[in-house]
Amino acid sequence: MSLLITNIAELMTQDGEHRVLKNAAVVVEGERIAWIGQADDAPAADEVYDAEGRALLPGWVDSHTHLVFAGDRTAEFEARMAGESYSAGGIGVTMNATRAASDEELLDLARARRAEALRGGTTYLEAKTGYGLSTEHEEALARVTAQVADEVTFLGAHLVPKGAEPDAYVDEVVGPMLTAVSPHARWADVFCERGAFDEAQSRRVLEACAAAGLGLRVHGNQLGPGAGVRLAVELGAASVDHVNHLEDSDVTALADSWAAYDGGRGPRGTVATCLPACDLSTREPLAPGRRLLDAGVQVAIASNLNPGTSYTSAMNYCVTTAVLQMGLSVHEAVRAATFGGALALHREVGEDVDGRRAVGSIAVGHRADLHLLNAPSATHLAYRPGMPLTHAVWQAGVQVV
Repeated sequence: MSLLITNIAELMTQDGEHRVLKNAAVVVEGERIAWIGQADDAPAADEVYDAEGRALLPGWVDSHTHLVFAGDRTAEFEARMAGESYSAGGIGVTMNATRAASDEELLDLARARRAEALRGGTTYLEAKTGYGLSTEHEEALARVTAQVADEVTFLGAHLVPKGAEPDAYVDEVVGPMLTAVSPHARWADVFCERGAFDEAQSRRVLEACAAAGLGLRVHGNQLGPGAGVRLAVELGAASVDHVNHLEDSDVTALADSWAAYDGGRGPRGTVATCLPACDLSTREPLAPGRRLLDAGVQVAIASNLNPGTSYTSAMNYCVTTAVLQMGLSVHEAVRAATFGGALALHREVGEDVDGRRAVGSIAVGHRADLHLLNAPSATHLAYRPGMPLTHAVWQAGVQVV
């Protein structure tokens, strides 16, 4: 069956040309996009959906979440709002609650959160382990995560559990834990930050995970300047996330990593992933998205859904914040939350070795992940902040909202 979505007031392709089409239409065949162009030129299709002058975007690609967990950290949030500074120690609270929950309970909680994200236009989502922090619990968490997320990231190096000796814990992460989790994961991550893992420990984790065949991601430069960005670029990580505190050398290294990219004809560099909802909650300086873009860095925006510092999957909100407080244009923010997220997950082009179609843009042959706004243009995301603007969502060609 084919579907024609027509009478689209504004279509942001976010493809290689990053076009914005007016009075546009899209034809979907099965799970793929078969045609895009002007509404007057659209071919016939089996079904027709009248967008009635609304704006159409690619579905959001949320490239950084901690989707699977139990419990909450309301008390920690209240303390932070009262003036306490954020530290990574609260992760242990979530670890205890998550370990106490059954696989079925965790799966039910995660499915409910995933459904919330889908209702807000998020059609592709990465999720990390990291609340198990033992071989047994991380393996279980990875199995659950693989049932609900599109991409699974191994984050055993999230925090050293209370009472554990740091280097001995790293031995476990790069040894039995990595062996147990890697069959369920595509990526590995490390929290390279004070209070978590230092440069030497982070390097050891990343190198071991790369040797095991996992792609790399890094939590870096969130609470202060550090080695996160430098390690990510040196080791060829797909992304470094948070990036609140950057030295000039960090920005230069990120920009240089994209020097040969040439619009997709050369190798990818390291994406800088900004997490604006988390920045507001932790009261850290907002990540310098404007500075990064101006330097030639590829930028993504993600929700960082987690119970301690960003209990939201609302990518609309993240995009709005990027425009109103980070200095991005609406087009740049939408691109970062769609194409940028796909780029950070290496899902922006073609069909990968596992046969999945590209996401994050509206282009012929890509997966038909589409987000129709109840507004005539994407500008309304920032112009009407906080309003529920998602009108309809298609995921892999199926209307789900």
